[in-house]
Amino acid sequence: MENPPSHDGSGLVNLVAELERRLTGTSLAEGLSDHEVVPEADTYVLVMFDGLGAAQLSRQGAHSFRAAHRLTLDAPFPTTTSVSLATVASGLPPSQHGQVAHLTWYPDLETVVNTLKWVTVGGDPVPYEYGGLLPRPNLWERLRAADIEPITVQPAEFAGSPLSRVMYRGARFEAAWDVADLAEATVTLASEPGRLIFTYVPFVDFAGHVFGQASDEFAEAMRLAATVWEGIVAGAPPGAAVIGTADHGLMEVTESDKLLIRDPEFDTLRFAGDTRGVHMWGDPGLMEDVAASTGGELVDPVALFGPDLTEKAASHLGQKLLLAPTGKAIIPKGFDKRLRCYHGGLMPEEVQIPLLVG
Repeated sequence: MENPPSHDGSGLVNLVAELERRLTGTSLAEGLSDHEVVPEADTYVLVMFDGLGAAQLSRQGAHSFRAAHRLTLDAPFPTTTSVSLATVASGLPPSQHGQVAHLTWYPDLETVVNTLKWVTVGGDPVPYEYGGLLPRPNLWERLRAADIEPITVQPAEFAGSPLSRVMYRGARFEAAWDVADLAEATVTLASEPGRLIFTYVPFVDFAGHVFGQASDEFAEAMRLAATVWEGIVAGAPPGAAVIGTADHGLMEVTESDKLLIRDPEFDTLRFAGDTRGVHMWGDPGLMEDVAASTGGELVDPVALFGPDLTEKAASHLGQKLLLAPTGKAIIPKGFDKRLRCYHGGLMPEEVQIPLLVG
């Protein structure tokens, strides 16, 4: 098993803590080991590029990202969007904020929930008290208590979504209508001191999943993401510092490396998690058989999430966690088998994310 991602000074949670500490004087986690990489500022802009792992910086269209790359950090495990967004929104690692998978078992609902769309694996909406999901006070509420205004700039279609209601309780939501507006809204909002602006840029992840990293569509997505970054950096007013990062990287998976779990003998097992790290419940012998049939590594999930698990976080963990072999995706029924790229595991391509300074 690869080592779990770092939370001791070189993880996404430490970057968030560094910014909170700069603005308020305190944070729940320790800051970055290399404090000097983040400049002093009155207002910080944190831009998250979905899917822009450190490995993606070698791709066509990433020149401005390579020029701004200062450190390589670890995304939290599992390396997936909802978990990393919760890490930003709480300033805590997954063991403490409780978001531990893309497809998560909710014992109170007795169902597996897609935590990006808040639907079941069958596509049915999941009503929930979304705003109360993350611990209180979250990052945005702590900033407000310290007279720092938190603002998130997002594509307009995310306004009011269940995911936004989970992640941005206490933050002002600023809708952006196109690529130019993402940059322009961010720059305009950064003109006031005493703010933390979190701008989310989705293009790279979507193109990687749907078209693959060698596609023209992926190159165009990199160009669009770089355009947002360059526009924010060029327009940032004095007193504002622009920091960029990602939620995870991407791993290309060929059709022959997609390991579909379709044997009816496994239908009595419950599956959740991610294709690169599958949570399982049920008969121990059957779980061993799944591991043998896929070549995956069966581990105790606590070994990856740590002994400081809250009761809520622990309630979502499988009895066992099956780590997929390098370059492969394990796809039980209900998991998406159509994608070109996957993430969620422990390989460097998934874990390593850039810290960019504009």
